[in-house]
Amino acid sequence: MPRPLIPDRRKRILDAAQALVLADGFDAMSIQAVATEVGIAKGAVYREFASKREILDVLLTRSMDRMNAAARQRLGEAEPPSPSRAYAVAVEVLLDDELMTAAFLDDEGVLGSYVDGVTDGRYAERHRAVMAWIADLQAQGSLSTRVAPEPLALALSATTIGLLTAARHLGPLTRADLQGALEAVAVLVSSLEPAPPP
Repeated sequence: MPRPLIPDRRKRILDAAQALVLADGFDAMSIQAVATEVGIAKGAVYREFASKREILDVLLTRSMDRMNAAARQRLGEAEPPSPSRAYAVAVEVLLDDELMTAAFLDDEGVLGSYVDGVTDGRYAERHRAVMAWIADLQAQGSLSTRVAPEPLALALSATTIGLLTAARHLGPLTRADLQGALEAVAVLVSSLEPAPPP
């Protein structure tokens, strides 16, 4: 009888690292702890990843990819969804992702010093993508032009960033707090959508 297939080492490393980050946070996670969790030598982890920062980069990218795929599947519409529908689905898929939800509920405890070391422009790139999305929606007539794309994108990006650090500044948040806040953003965005035809 053939032996069952063992998942590839890279995936096992990522899964172990995610469990450690969720349990103790990025700052407490070490390459040695990941290696021990997987049952491999520390050098084997370094053959896959240059640093623990790279591991978290990949974990966050993996979460974003999963969320984007889940959102596309849930939206499944031929026509682009309304902005409020897109936000509502974004809430669902974010709350389905354990790492992203944990990061929003306690960014300092989960992500620790990681965020301060992000200097590659990814947040500015995402902000520009939101701005382009808003401009496209406005050009299609799916979103009011009462607010220009730049300030609206800044307000939405700042809201997301603010929610990410809210627990640090306001005290512990629950999953229900996060869900309610994100749903409130969807309601606010819906106020800029054209009224449905009678």
